Formats: sequence, structure tokens, C-alpha cells
Amino acid sequence: MNSMVPITPVVKWLIGICVVIWLLFQVIVEKYFLDQPQITYGLGLVPLSVIEKFFVWQVFTYQFLHSTNVFHIVFNMLLLWWLGSELESRWGSKLFLAYYLVSGAGAGVIYVFVMAMHGWITGTFSGWTTPVVGASGAVFGLMLAYGVLFGERIVYFMMVFPMRAKWFVVILGAVEVATLLNSGVGGSQEANLAHLGGIAAGFGFLKSYTWWQQRRWRNKSSVRGRSLKLVVDNDKKSEGDAPDDPSGGGAGGGSSGKGRGPKYWN
Repeated sequence: MNSMVPITPVVKWLIGICVVIWLLFQVIVEKYFLDQPQITYGLGLVPLSVIEKFFVWQVFTYQFLHSTNVFHIVFNMLLLWWLGSELESRWGSKLFLAYYLVSGAGAGVIYVFVMAMHGWITGTFSGWTTPVVGASGAVFGLMLAYGVLFGERIVYFMMVFPMRAKWFVVILGAVEVATLLNSGVGGSQEANLAHLGGIAAGFGFLKSYTWWQQRRWRNKSSVRGRSLKLVVDNDKKSEGDAPDDPSGGGAGGGSSGKGRGPKYWN
């Protein structure tokens, strides 16, 4: 992975928004003026608030907040830069932004849904009132896409061990699953469930987009085939029926229908 990859426009805006929200609202306003995490509880992902109070915006806004631990936001923003800039350069800004937001929001939806199902089935509601914040869900979605698109590239696991990107993603996913099984749903300080949710949401987006693109391509191919048939039929008609030539050309005219541009062409 090239740590010096140029930062792309959407990635730059995403990093700027996250840093401003973290520094201005979470560090300065919450800590020194409010003296309580009102913004974090209002915009962070709190399962109880989403389920009982219908704070549905939280599944989207939580990905722009981070904990007061500076390493949390630094790590996420570095990965957003390294992974996101490569993907935005490959996909274009619109598709990249859609993928990033869907991965993050999808991770939030999956997190709330699994927490709700787990609570109702087991009667254990641990973590329902704890806010989840951070871009990690979206970043894990970026990791999946990077592993799919650049799977043969060499990256360094733990900054030491070289391996192909696709195996790097597999290992990270396995670590998240193992941690989740060990700590339980909502039992860890890190939202491992949201990380896995980002991978799942990113995978769903890639599969759906690929299916849509393939269907669109097939439809275009079908239209081109019909258009080509019309062109061939029209050329045959022009050659065999000179009086219908709108230019007046025919057997004794200055030009024939043969060789003229197609009448039907999309």
C-alpha cells in the first residue's frame, strides 16, 4: 500500500468534516462548554435511541464522530486517505462517496438490528445505551473493496509482515469475528459488530452494483442489436427501391441510396 498516494477530493472533504466535528464539537464544545457528551449521544449511534425514540439519523451521523482518544480518529483518517484515495481514483467521486456512505450507514443499521435481536432473544440489553462513534464501519467497507480490486497488491500486516491485500482483508475479518465471539455482542469497547457490518454492507453494495451494471450492459447490447437490424433492413430497402430515396437519387440520379448514412441509428 502506497502511503504517499495523493489525497482525492471526496476523501479530503470527508477527512475535513470528521476532523472539524471531532475537534470543534466533541473536544472543545462538549468538554469545555457543555461538560457532558450531549452531541455524542445525539449524533452517535445509540441502539436504544434508534429503537425507542426513532433517532434514525444516528445510523448515518455516527460515522462522522469519534472518541476523544486521538489515536481513534488518526487511525481511521489515515486508512480513509490510503484506501479511499485509491478507490476514488479508480471509481470516480460519485460512486466512491455512495459506497463509503452506504458502508457506514449499512454498518449502523446492521449493528442496531443485531443488538435488538440479541436483546429480545436473550433478555440481555448490554450496550443498548452506549454510543457507537467512528468511521470504522465505512473504513472496513473500504478495506473489503480494496481487497477485491487490488487483491494481488502487497501490503504489510502490522506494518511488518508482507502479504497480498486479499489475505490481509480476510485476516482482519477473521480477527473481528473471533473478537466478537469472545467478547459477545455489545461486550467490547470496540464495536466489532459494526466493523463486520461495514464489510457486509460493502459486500452487498458491490454485488448489487455489479448486478445492476451487468443488467444495464445487457439491455444496451440488446438495443444495439435491434438498431443494427433496422440499419441492415433499411440499407436493403434503399438498394432495391430507388423511388423511395428522399434525395431524389435513383437509377438515373446523381447518387444512389447505397453508401448513404443509416436512416435509423441510436
